[in-house]
Amino acid sequence: MTELSTLPDENTKRFIAVLNKKVEMGRLYNALGHMTAGLVAHINNPESLCFLQYKDKDGGIHPAISHFPFIVLKADNSNKIRKVRAELLQRDIPFTDFTDTMIVGSSAAQLHATSETPEQALEYFGVCMFGDTDILKEFTGKFSLFK
Repeated sequence: MTELSTLPDENTKRFIAVLNKKVEMGRLYNALGHMTAGLVAHINNPESLCFLQYKDKDGGIHPAISHFPFIVLKADNSNKIRKVRAELLQRDIPFTDFTDTMIVGSSAAQLHATSETPEQALEYFGVCMFGDTDILKEFTGKFSLFK
């Protein structure tokens, strides 16, 4: 069992996903899954995510749940997500995003569609990030929880 006293305060960092409320829920779930998997792959030091192994009374293992919170917020539209993405780029904070061009056909078709679409024409389904809570709240604090 992980010694919790050796871990950083769980409120110092967090995952945040900002999802476009105009997109159908099934597509948002798909986007969130892709973004989260990509974000974990994008983190240079995965140990910094502080994954825990939960063990139930019967000895069953429930693996790889982060010690840090994962907050899901909603944006009114794609442009609000675009602004968050720009802030993440400017601050060099790890993130992934998901756009409408990533749902057309095969991976090859998606790559092609994205490469042929100017950034301003992309419809953002969401953006997912990991970082210091205080910094992320500076530009995500205006969004409400996705319920």
